[in-house]
Amino acid sequence: MSTAIPPIVLVFSASDPTGGAGMQADIMTLSSMGCHALSVITAITAQDTAGVEDILAMEPEWVIDQARLVLEDMQVAAFKIGLLGSVENIAAIAEIVSDYPQIPLILDPVLASGRGDDMATEDMISALRELLLPQTTILTPNSIEARRLATTDEDENPPSLEVCAERLIDCGSEFVLITGTHENTGQVINTLYGEDGVVRADRWERLPGSYHGSGCTLASAIAATMANGLDIPEAVREAQEYTWQSLQAGFRPGMGQFIPDRFFWARELQDPAQSPPHESDQEDSRA
Repeated sequence: MSTAIPPIVLVFSASDPTGGAGMQADIMTLSSMGCHALSVITAITAQDTAGVEDILAMEPEWVIDQARLVLEDMQVAAFKIGLLGSVENIAAIAEIVSDYPQIPLILDPVLASGRGDDMATEDMISALRELLLPQTTILTPNSIEARRLATTDEDENPPSLEVCAERLIDCGSEFVLITGTHENTGQVINTLYGEDGVVRADRWERLPGSYHGSGCTLASAIAATMANGLDIPEAVREAQEYTWQSLQAGFRPGMGQFIPDRFFWARELQDPAQSPPHESDQEDSRA
């Protein structure tokens, strides 16, 4: 019997019955990348591959009990946070993680579904900014989420992504990775920012179709690479490569979006020699 223990990542997220996003996506991604996932359910969703119909947030006491018991029992290498469900849950989780400041925290701010269904109120966004961002190691918004998180009443026009990143870092997040899937660019450009500006920017081939759970996959992949000991710039690069491969191998099981294949490496690909075309504009080894 092996005595080796894989890196353990504690995930706070909602259940997704399609298996495409949410806790199910997190568990599959972490497992695929050699980690053991602990799952604290924050909400239950009713959804299909086309969109979200309803969300039932867990009572914060249940969130607290789920997390406290496993944290007292096992040693965790990283926290990954996804959909939170309520202001009360945000406050509860912020209090829990504050007891473990040495553990890196990867925050995926799930504000809307791929169809555009709203999944966070303005009060929840304010609580996220005030309570979780100051404890966040790396925030992973897409460009729409970054602008929603960073725009103020004083802005006459939407701020640039660079300004958004600067504001979110000012709120306390150590790093911000803004993904460019929703931007009007030939390639998808994902940019990692730190307190001194751009740390790295990677370009990826834009794949056809839309995907359910791509953001969950990327954030969990970053949690996995960090839990496995990589510094942040390298962890972000490796996680992007894994995510691109899972999207490239994605499948469409229903009538809505494609689902990433997080176990692409375990299946026979038509072209196993294919590697994801990407370029890094700039890289800084600071982490």
